Amino acid sequence: MFKAVFRDARLWYRIVDALASLIDEGTIKASEEGVRLRAMDPSKIAMIDFEMPRDAFDEYECDGEVMLGLNFDEVKKVVKRGSAKEKVQLEVPPGSARLKIIFKGKATRSFSIPLIDIEYEELPTPSLSFNVKATAMADIFEEALKDVELVSDYVKLEGRSNAIVVKGQSDRGEVETTLTTETGALLELEVKEEAIASYSLEYLMDMITANKAAEVVTLEFSSGMPLSLTFPIPGGGTIRYYLAPRLEE
Repeated sequence: MFKAVFRDARLWYRIVDALASLIDEGTIKASEEGVRLRAMDPSKIAMIDFEMPRDAFDEYECDGEVMLGLNFDEVKKVVKRGSAKEKVQLEVPPGSARLKIIFKGKATRSFSIPLIDIEYEELPTPSLSFNVKATAMADIFEEALKDVELVSDYVKLEGRSNAIVVKGQSDRGEVETTLTTETGALLELEVKEEAIASYSLEYLMDMITANKAAEVVTLEFSSGMPLSLTFPIPGGGTIRYYLAPRLEE
């Protein structure tokens, strides 16, 4: 038995949209503590780590562990039908192989989609130490990535003592955006050692869709190391991505 009620169906759609940006299918593990999804994208270049504690839900019930194998494109189509004025209820009745999605507002609307059988692998949390950590306004970071998209298919991040610099360069031109705490683009900046690393812009543009569910994003990276992007969800929970660095030629 699994049942969870979330207060804002539109916010739940934005969370599912962020998950679907990286993976087509995956298994959400529900337990007494809450729900969790940790999965690699098909190319093994990126990982998503989603966690929502039970306290983030208006109501929460879970007997033991319940595995929810889901096609996220199909889930997204359904949850897109919800509005911010509605609550959304997720439910797997005992012995059922279907996920019920119920919107509760002035009307009660119920959908049922089949769970799919996915081989579950318990992925470990990456053990990484970062030299640069910055919390940025998510919309400003997204605009910096869109600027880079005009000239390049990869982005170079520089962590300086007083700024994060987002760069793009190719035969089409160059672009550079500087984010600082003084201008309000950054809320926090910690630099143990200055760092430079490059990452796939295509993946970053998929990941930044999570800014629809979060106002800020925390970037963590070191020279030539993976990038971590963490989006805190209002009311509790996080969406965190890891992205392997682009190897410089």
